[in-house]
Amino acid sequence: MKEKFSSQDEFYMKRALELAALARGRTSPNPMVGCVIVKDGRIVGEGYHHQAGTPHAEVHALAAAGSMAENAAVYVSLEPCSHFGRTPPCADALVRAQVSRVVVAMVDPNLLVAGKGIQRLEQAGIAVQAGLLAEEATRLNEAFIKAITKRLPFLLYKAAFSLDGKIATATGESRWISSEQSRAYVHRLRNYYDVVMVGSETVVKDNPALTCRVPGARDPVRLIVDGKLRLPEDAQVLLASSSAPCIIATSAAAPASKINALRQRLGVEVWQYPDERYVPLTTLMRDLSQRGWNSVLLEGGGILAGSLVKAGLVDKIEFFLAPKLIGGHGPSPLAGFHIEHLAEAPSLHRLEVSMDTGDLHVSAYLNP
Repeated sequence: MKEKFSSQDEFYMKRALELAALARGRTSPNPMVGCVIVKDGRIVGEGYHHQAGTPHAEVHALAAAGSMAENAAVYVSLEPCSHFGRTPPCADALVRAQVSRVVVAMVDPNLLVAGKGIQRLEQAGIAVQAGLLAEEATRLNEAFIKAITKRLPFLLYKAAFSLDGKIATATGESRWISSEQSRAYVHRLRNYYDVVMVGSETVVKDNPALTCRVPGARDPVRLIVDGKLRLPEDAQVLLASSSAPCIIATSAAAPASKINALRQRLGVEVWQYPDERYVPLTTLMRDLSQRGWNSVLLEGGGILAGSLVKAGLVDKIEFFLAPKLIGGHGPSPLAGFHIEHLAEAPSLHRLEVSMDTGDLHVSAYLNP
């Protein structure tokens, strides 16, 4: 039976989702969660989970509400946890506060919770309803959901190219195809995603720092996939001042002397895989997930991106099509992906298109 919710319920849950989103990019491996406590038609407490290892959203909201939480209604964007992790169970905190009703946007996909939080509340006599704005809550925590259910990070591929599908000229020039507004948007993505990832070709040709230039933001972990360890030791990405780690994923073909130099002189993490030529991409993604990183922003190049699409590891694309024509033999954003028949072409879902940045901004999901 479908739950019935009022317009007021929806208003308060939207606020809970807004609060949760304030911590975008800060909570991995945990989800983003917001909580609003309402009594007599007004908000008496609200809060959100700031980062992993710190109090959860419900704890912040209960602290703000104080004694007003008794017999109040609670709106939370994700089912309250019922297990001991780095913090105590939030379901128990709500029971102790003697709230009367809890409205949940979505059930927690973590098997440690997965309905147990709701069950704990109901056993204490608290009325619980679930499913309000569930689609919005799922979209907000899509990276957490994939990480907790698949043990793989959510991967977004961002690319900028001309209207005729070229990410650079035949000579390799690519600065700048997209608009200044599009590039500013990408820096906001770097602030939100745990890891920014590129192939060695991108480092050799473009020499990016891969840092985030949004005031007050933080840098993502920088990951370079370089099977033969060909990137120069004076590359900006290796020398950039950042508190975030820099990781190079390489193969058995990498020279031991260069690995040692990168580790000892530059403080770079080098992950060497036993394959003689290639970095095993699925294994690499699993290793990122095990480190507690839920999301990866792939920024190039076309060969690496094509290989990740072929492996089924790309979840979403955001393409910026600039109003320019390049022609010739410039590289493709999916140079590493090849199909023989149209029936093999991946289908895109939930397509969104805008011109807000001056480029044609297209976003879509590969995995429904």
